[in-house]
Amino acid sequence: MTDTATFAGLDPITLGDALRVAGSDRFDRWQDQIRRTGGCADPIHLTGWVLHKDKTTGELLHHYSTETEPGGRLRIACGNRRASRCPACAWTYAGDTYHLMRAGLAGDQGKDIPATVRDHPRVFATLTAPSFGPVHNRPDRAACRCGARHREDDPALGTALDPATYDYAGAVLFNNHAGELWVRFTNRLRREIAKRAGLTQRELKELCRVSYGKVAEFQKRGAVHFHAVIRLDGPDGPDSPPPAWASTTLLTAAIRAAAKHPYTSVSVPAAGDQPARTFRWGKQLDVRPVKAFGDGSDLTEQAVASYVAKYATKAAENTGTLDRRIGELAELDRHGVPDHARRLITACRDLDPLYPDRRLWAWAHMLGFRGHFSSKSRRYSTTLGALRQARADYRATQEREALGLDGIEPDTVLVLADWQYAGHGHTPGESALAATIRRHIELNRETAREELRTQPIEREW
Repeated sequence: MTDTATFAGLDPITLGDALRVAGSDRFDRWQDQIRRTGGCADPIHLTGWVLHKDKTTGELLHHYSTETEPGGRLRIACGNRRASRCPACAWTYAGDTYHLMRAGLAGDQGKDIPATVRDHPRVFATLTAPSFGPVHNRPDRAACRCGARHREDDPALGTALDPATYDYAGAVLFNNHAGELWVRFTNRLRREIAKRAGLTQRELKELCRVSYGKVAEFQKRGAVHFHAVIRLDGPDGPDSPPPAWASTTLLTAAIRAAAKHPYTSVSVPAAGDQPARTFRWGKQLDVRPVKAFGDGSDLTEQAVASYVAKYATKAAENTGTLDRRIGELAELDRHGVPDHARRLITACRDLDPLYPDRRLWAWAHMLGFRGHFSSKSRRYSTTLGALRQARADYRATQEREALGLDGIEPDTVLVLADWQYAGHGHTPGESALAATIRRHIELNRETAREELRTQPIEREW
């Protein structure tokens, strides 16, 4: 696992520590632990033991203790979804999100979603934030308002053309209320569908169900917007066909009407020097049908699922803010937070006393947004919990086979355990080695995925 490239470019302290770890007697077992976490950047350390006994005879079937582990500790994955914190665990989270979203688009019998869901009306919709002032951008056929033609990586993109007139307070208050705006949109959407079908709300529930899976994304200007797969099912969800009148055209029209309807708004009262505001979705609304794989469309089931999974592991970091809660504004200087993000964060601090129930300062690192980055309706697909449980059950089966317990009925085995938290993270050298392990795992996965491209319908994350 270790080679010359592993140690290239390391500072002397990190290099010395990495050599110490690589030369230790228990290095192979340490590598095995980190490999099992996927190369986690901040593993949880546990100490303890576990016993397996026969319930009837009291015979000891297996005994494990962390006393035999490197440093006397067992390391498990941190499970953080943020790619900026732990790329390894974020990759797992993104993979789970991909499977969840794709199951709701293409079906998956292993996840109790029938393949017939492909025949249901489904679209990929993007609902954006309104304008809070002109920003530097890259128009398709013209220069920015400032007169420049910005590069794709220009840090000026998304920042205010005139910071003195940009509505920073409005921007963070919109982010803070975006989750409520989404709820109002989904409520109105059901009414719009019923209206177009000539039904009452009660009658609609007996014939059709609206399901969705969505993810939040931050634009460079620091405003949050939502990408959502929205699907029409029969009354029993994905297991039942939608009524004959349900179509992609009807769903698209209902989404556009719901997004623009006066009901789909959130009012924020005046407070201090802040005026009363009413927030609605921005003028940019994109609604496109999702096609099955192989029909020549760019917006395929796989493409949509991959897109949503990508943003499920990101937060507001692409705006230059921090990926953790901020204790004081001085932290922004230490971390070099750019001016536009700094102004948004400062607006959260200044508005916090005016709207104490909104907890704006607590969510300043998220530029005021405090909702779920990815969520779904109950019947859209399987759940992340179910996917994690399936993975845990698979690993438990592997463990039983490795221990020679696979021939014994689980109900006849008594499991006793005692675990204690003993810290987290890596030393500098361990961190460098863990990153190498993660890159090797990613390379192997990418190689396997390339091989599966010849079987597109069966392709996995």
